[in-house]
Amino acid sequence: MKIDKILLDHGSGGKMSHQLITDMILPIFDNPMLEVLHDGAIFDIAKQRMAFSTDTYVVDPIFFPGGSIGKLAVNGTVNDLAMCGAAPLYLSAGLIIEEGLSLTDLGKILKDMALAAEKANVKVVTGDTKVVPKGAVDKIFVNTSGIGLIPRQVDISSHRARPGDKVIISGSIADHGMTVLTQREGMIFNSPVISDTAPLNHMVTKMLAAHKDIHVLRDPTRGGVGTALNEIAGKSGVGIKIYEEKVPLKKEIAGICELLGFDPFYVANEGKLIAFVAPDYAEKVLAAIRADEFGQDACIIGEAIVDNPGKVIMQTSIGGSRIVDMLTGEQLPRIC
Repeated sequence: MKIDKILLDHGSGGKMSHQLITDMILPIFDNPMLEVLHDGAIFDIAKQRMAFSTDTYVVDPIFFPGGSIGKLAVNGTVNDLAMCGAAPLYLSAGLIIEEGLSLTDLGKILKDMALAAEKANVKVVTGDTKVVPKGAVDKIFVNTSGIGLIPRQVDISSHRARPGDKVIISGSIADHGMTVLTQREGMIFNSPVISDTAPLNHMVTKMLAAHKDIHVLRDPTRGGVGTALNEIAGKSGVGIKIYEEKVPLKKEIAGICELLGFDPFYVANEGKLIAFVAPDYAEKVLAAIRADEFGQDACIIGEAIVDNPGKVIMQTSIGGSRIVDMLTGEQLPRIC
């Protein structure tokens, strides 16, 4: 059935988001840098390899355990640059503010952005502020763009996964999405639920120091791990096999997902990365990730395979197997 209107599903990071980009946006702006559909554009300036990325944050609520819309905005763009293999250098910040937002809340958001930038060792060097009438946005929306420098001999892209590559994840999944959802709905649990939003650029620097030829890096944000793996499988033309029992998932997050009917493989993360690394170097890269403060629970969760190209197969904890498809529909609106 033909749909002639934008739906919330188009912002999910899943199948409809992918269709919107590939069927409408990409053909209009088509160029070699864009068609790669990586976390950022990669190009050369004066013999330097650069990465450029932009993102807009509309999360509800604007404050949540572990972060805020400001911290999320800085970390998100830093991480998109890092997934290109770049060392982030400079950011811009665009603020769309609803009339009536308290100056106290705005001050907290700006301070969170400054602290996040300091943690990531980047500078916010330009920006813009707009104020719109009450009801035109929900409190505040934040856009951040960033630019970074890619070291020589680094070539990271979603199309570079190879059969035999080990699939590494840097820590537990679904923390951010479940935190935002439970806060939005006013749910209270005995165990604390905290967003994982964090800068990953220092982790990536450690990984590249351990081994320069990392094939793929992705941060599984909207659409979660399941969607990110499907995108990699499709672009690289490989199958991906993962093992459910090896995927780190906190007990409290697993319990909330089960209670509310969510599959954690499709819930957003904001401080985790997925890496595809040749098997000879996987343990070395894994050790580098675990040496970072945000990667202590990292582990190998699977491998790229020749069979089932373009598909993700999960061996379940009870010994069966199932296809992990790309997210269909809007699972969690406004999580970033």
